Amino acid sequence: MRRLLRWTVLLLLIGAIAIGGWIYTDYRRFADAPLALGAKERVLDIPLGTPFNRIVAELSRRGLTTADALYWRALAWEMRVAEGLHAGEYAIEQGLTPRSLLARMARGEVIQHRITLIEGSSFREQRLVLASDTALEQRAAAMSAADLMAAIGAPGVHPEGRFLPETYAYTKGMSDLDVLRRAYEAMQKALEQAWAQRAPDLPLDTPEQMLVLASIVEKETGRADERAQIAGVFVRRLNIGMRLQTDPTVIYGVGPAFDGNLTRMHLQTDTPYNTYTRFGLPPTPIAAPGRDALRAVARPADGQTLFFVARGDGSHQFSATLREHNAAVVKYQLRR
Repeated sequence: MRRLLRWTVLLLLIGAIAIGGWIYTDYRRFADAPLALGAKERVLDIPLGTPFNRIVAELSRRGLTTADALYWRALAWEMRVAEGLHAGEYAIEQGLTPRSLLARMARGEVIQHRITLIEGSSFREQRLVLASDTALEQRAAAMSAADLMAAIGAPGVHPEGRFLPETYAYTKGMSDLDVLRRAYEAMQKALEQAWAQRAPDLPLDTPEQMLVLASIVEKETGRADERAQIAGVFVRRLNIGMRLQTDPTVIYGVGPAFDGNLTRMHLQTDTPYNTYTRFGLPPTPIAAPGRDALRAVARPADGQTLFFVARGDGSHQFSATLREHNAAVVKYQLRR
């Protein structure tokens, strides 16, 4: 009887060891085998406050795993991440294993969305770009410009030209106001740096004036090699008390009514932004200048040129005298 009991205990022990070994082997296979992704990548969206068992249930519901929840919990316990998983969007790509997914969630490596504000874009255009991004939480759409600026911590500041044109990364749950706040702070920093590096003889009294002139330079040319030259023309005009006479400011003053055709009537109609009828800089920026335009105004090119005209190929012809300029206008504009 005792022998039978010993054999029974031994067999049960062997069976338990065998079952335990199989479970351990199956668990290790589960932890490091790719998820059942299928043919294409997916996005796993984990809302804030989602408990661990619901995360596993969502993986199962979407067919990404058939493993028991105990396996997932054991893996999280082994990795010591069960209570430290971050909410957000996670890319589930080919080859991703349960272990690497939990590690990614523990580090908070969520999907980074990107949105680009274009150099030379107006505040209105920037708002349209933000409104068209479906991944952003839309909070600013119904706000007035004044309310928007107050919401990002800049009450009373005119919004035009205040948001640095760059590509900004953001994660799900962030709002358009979050992006605008970052773009505003980036412009403040870029302007501060450009002002600190400015030439000593610039006819500009404040960083605000630098921002205004940089916005004009940005709208006058898209060519990096011409920005400093155009900035030099405008600086020399300011130095001698000559009107800036730049079309982009006139167009900005016309506003949404502008149909793309700049007429003599536009040039002769006085507005605060008409630099053909008024001396000095307009009252605000007319667009968002990039870093290069700010640097060009801080360090404009030396020379004698006071005029420039578009050649029709994206470049400009620069002239030192009105006579040379008129000849260039005939060559590049009137004949064309």
